[in-house]
Amino acid sequence: MNNPDYKLAAAEPLQHNSHAGEGRAHRRSLQRLFLEHNALVMLVLLAIVASVLSPDFFTYQNLGNLLRQLTPLLLVSIGMLIVILTAGIDLSVASVAAVGGIVVAMTLNVMPVEGGLGLLLAVTVAVASGVLMGLATGTFIAYFRMAPFIATLAMMTAGRGLAFILSNGQPQRLDDKLTSAQWLRDFGRLADGVLGIPWPVWLAILVTVIFALILRYNTYGRLTIACGSNETAVRLAGIPVERYKLAAYGICGGLAALAGVVIASRSGVAAPSAGIALELDAIAACVIGGALLTGGKGTIFYTVVGVLVLGLIGNIMNLLSVPAYPQQIIKGAIIVIAVLLQGVGRRDTRI
Repeated sequence: MNNPDYKLAAAEPLQHNSHAGEGRAHRRSLQRLFLEHNALVMLVLLAIVASVLSPDFFTYQNLGNLLRQLTPLLLVSIGMLIVILTAGIDLSVASVAAVGGIVVAMTLNVMPVEGGLGLLLAVTVAVASGVLMGLATGTFIAYFRMAPFIATLAMMTAGRGLAFILSNGQPQRLDDKLTSAQWLRDFGRLADGVLGIPWPVWLAILVTVIFALILRYNTYGRLTIACGSNETAVRLAGIPVERYKLAAYGICGGLAALAGVVIASRSGVAAPSAGIALELDAIAACVIGGALLTGGKGTIFYTVVGVLVLGLIGNIMNLLSVPAYPQQIIKGAIIVIAVLLQGVGRRDTRI
């Protein structure tokens, strides 16, 4: 029993098991890291594929154009995320965006003042119209306990009808004779802004930073997440859940209207049919970014990543000359994969 060779032989299996356990733990940590950051991994892979398909992808001009095109979707996606954090959904954002574009074009034409002040007032009126539409929807959801899907579906239909009524079914052009209208067109079309970055991209950065800080450090942001995570506990703590839900839909409506203004600035025309299917892309961006439709989980950063993933998918499909309809199929498949990865990640966390 005191033979040293026997002791050495007995220790070798233990050492082998220890190394095997460390290897399994390392693989498991890498797997968990991938599941937690799968959207970021997807973005990097898509960027590599795009750069291989086109050497011009990483050029300053191409990236600027891509980000400028994605600005309306980013604005809507941030608003959608805030609603999703409360365990809600907003299907009306595309219609609200169309109303926002129509309102800013019509307001510029009748505004008694021109220049920067006239443009600021017109944009304020447009955003306010979106906030009012969001508050109307939020009232039914928060205070009348109407299902978010039904309430926002009704507003989606009513908002689109309102856009056609306001415009008489005709696109509203930004009048080149008006200084304020020229400024709005330049805002959306000029490739160079401050430091060579287009103005819509600066707007997207500003909105992203503001709401990232609100959700992370402000009481409103934390309680909004808490309302979606455990509404019963928040309500028992004496916090007015209805107000936070109402505010979420108001913010979403305002950002959707602002997105409509950006769309009008890029095209020079505010169309009542603008923003078709924008709500689906916004929901997809949030889901790809890891937001749970059951509420309580989601970040601004990964929502931005989700928007960029969708943008790169469209960019790659265009480089490959893939028609628009197959692109929708591919987007749908990616959404399903993202949701499946979320489910695997949650199960892996519980184990």
